[in-house]
Amino acid sequence: MSTGPSVPEAVRTLLLLMPRVVGRLKRTPVPETLRSLDLAPRHLSLLSYLIFDGPLTVTGLAERLEVAPTTVSLMVSELSRKGVVERREDDSDRRRTIVSIAPAHQDAVNAWLAKGVRAWSRAVEPLTPEQRRMFIETLQVYERELSAGE
Repeated sequence: MSTGPSVPEAVRTLLLLMPRVVGRLKRTPVPETLRSLDLAPRHLSLLSYLIFDGPLTVTGLAERLEVAPTTVSLMVSELSRKGVVERREDDSDRRRTIVSIAPAHQDAVNAWLAKGVRAWSRAVEPLTPEQRRMFIETLQVYERELSAGE
């Protein structure tokens, strides 16, 4: 006996829900101190990795963002010019660049992410670890299918 929606019912619900979710994400205000820097959602993803994973190499960021290192280099250069991130040579390998959020912007970036962290925490907390894994994998498959053939 099924206790959940059928596949067509689930698809219908999700197709109607996703535009609202995306709309709310787009309306998430950029903190005042970052507003004048003209940051875009792509910057939020990069900054999120730096918040959650700490300072990273350009290559490490590229792997996480699933883009070319040259793309990350351009983004890091742009954010560095604006003072949002700092770059330094890796002491153990001078060919590598370590990227971190500038201390002056750490609190503002945390504030930008805070609402999403709270929302996701409340959404996934009641789930079992297995259910969380399945939910994450489901979103990953959905994202891959949307980008298939691009």
